[in-house]
Amino acid sequence: MTEKTKLLLIKRYASRRLYNTEASDYITLADIADFIRGGREVQIIDLKSGDDLTRQYLLQIVADYERRGENVLPVEVLTDLVRSYGNQATSVVPQFLAASFEILRDGQSKAMENLNVVNPAVAIPGFDIMMAQQEAFMKAMTGGLSGSTKPGKSQPSDDLADIKSQLAALQEKLSKL
Repeated sequence: MTEKTKLLLIKRYASRRLYNTEASDYITLADIADFIRGGREVQIIDLKSGDDLTRQYLLQIVADYERRGENVLPVEVLTDLVRSYGNQATSVVPQFLAASFEILRDGQSKAMENLNVVNPAVAIPGFDIMMAQQEAFMKAMTGGLSGSTKPGKSQPSDDLADIKSQLAALQEKLSKL
């Protein structure tokens, strides 16, 4: 098992302090969130009773982020979650949420793989044209003062004509699609 996928056991003492059994030190909720963002799986247990407290602490971490204004969960989703408790939908909701997040993770992984090809510009159709347009636009707006002008390059008025021709070419490509 690799270090990243190895389960990190955290013990909660009677004083409510959290103890990282791997590093032999006390940690905070922020530390737990960092471990999780880093790809680690965690389990939090009560030292005295042996109860698994992982769910409670993960919910507390989410609540802390939401309270600080880092809103990931729309009110509608939170409302639906509250509604799902105490009725027959409770048995379906966990599986649905788990499957939805798995699809989201897979989609993000595939998108990142597509962008991490040898030349990322090749993965995005029209990327090279878009970059040339952006460069020409910046030169036109700064009057060539950006310091990135190359010897022999055209002046801003010529750049505007270049932008127009590139835009026409891009529109033609889009219409073919």
